[in-house]
Amino acid sequence: MSNKPTDGVPIESMPRFVQVDDWIFEIKTVRAIRVDEYGKPYTAIANLTVNGDNAYIDGLLTRENEKFNRKDYTAFHKFCQQMQVKQAHFDRFKNNKLIAERVDVKPIKVEAVKQATILKLVR
Repeated sequence: MSNKPTDGVPIESMPRFVQVDDWIFEIKTVRAIRVDEYGKPYTAIANLTVNGDNAYIDGLLTRENEKFNRKDYTAFHKFCQQMQVKQAHFDRFKNNKLIAERVDVKPIKVEAVKQATILKLVR
C-alpha cells in the first residue's frame, strides 16, 4: 500500500466532511508540507483554514534559500479546487509591506457528459 494519498489517481474533488456513526468530522484546518515523500524532512510548511467557500492560508515558512514558486502556487490552487473553495486569501510581503491578497479559484472542469461508445450495426 502506498503512502501517497491519491495512489497516483487524480482526485476531482474531495469531501469536506465524513460521517462516522453519530459524528460528522469536518475538514476545517489543514497543515501542508512540501516534501516528495511523507515522513522525510520537508522544505516548506503552511496552514490552511477552510471556512465556507473560502480558504485562508497563513504560517507559510520555507527553508533558507527556498522560495515559494509557481509549482507550489499550482499545488495550493489544485488543493483549493478539490476542496471546492471559491476564494483563497493570504498575506504576503511586497516592497517590505504586508499585503492581503485574494485569488478566485475556478471549479474543476468536469466533462459535461461522460458517454460510453455504443456500436450499432447498420445495413
